[in-house]
Amino acid sequence: MTAPADVDEESGRAALGRTLRYLRETAGKSLAELAADTRYDKSYLYRLEVGQRLSKLEVMEDLDRYYASGELLQGLWKVARREVFKDKYKEFMRLEPAARIMHLFTLGIPGLLQTEDVARESLSGAQETTAEAELVEEQVIARLGRQQLLHRVPAPSVRIIMDEYALRRPVSDAKAWEKQLCHLIEMAEVPSLVLQVLPFAAGAHNLMDGSLTLLWQEDGGAVAYTEGNGCAELIEDPSAVTRYRLSYDRLRDLALPPSESDAFIRGVLEEHRS
Repeated sequence: MTAPADVDEESGRAALGRTLRYLRETAGKSLAELAADTRYDKSYLYRLEVGQRLSKLEVMEDLDRYYASGELLQGLWKVARREVFKDKYKEFMRLEPAARIMHLFTLGIPGLLQTEDVARESLSGAQETTAEAELVEEQVIARLGRQQLLHRVPAPSVRIIMDEYALRRPVSDAKAWEKQLCHLIEMAEVPSLVLQVLPFAAGAHNLMDGSLTLLWQEDGGAVAYTEGNGCAELIEDPSAVTRYRLSYDRLRDLALPPSESDAFIRGVLEEHRS
């Protein structure tokens, strides 16, 4: 029986799998016994241990409670989750969880507010093989895992401006889309979150080519992150970040106020239901 290796010596997923096996063997449990004690299938638990799958965060929370391991598995899961994202996202993913203030503009439903079904459809693309389907599932898990930052204590102050386009482009499953619209309405009630809709009537603006995220850290440092046309860029130059902040402020002035945005989303929901 071998103790977990240093996380820096192997991939995050391998370290998580090795730790899962170590905790199980230390507890004197076989995979079959662990499966009997939990709600998880034996083959699923095996694939977690050998690093073939990345679970949802809730699975790690359950197993941390089972093994009385504090938040060990949850911490290793967060490291492994970052590996799902492409290299260009990783530095942004490192900064995002520690941000105290976040301002976002998105053309579609932002990942932080997507339901599982909508996240899966938006990430699926032209998947054809089993390996591609499993990669999509890992990306869905990673995206949903990002949403935990909205509920941390203390929660970051988050403002999201969402283009009306996002509300006019439903997914193929009508029930899934209704659930997504209801989720937006629920999330708009979170005290630390401000949600605004930028209507088509606002006209053209200089952020039409993609999304923008502004992050402020505890020490006051700020970065901008842009995505569009298959490209992404993390901007740290203070003058450039200031220019993006001014663009965002102008967009905020064009967007509907929060109360009107809520009414707008409810109107779209009613249209969808009828």
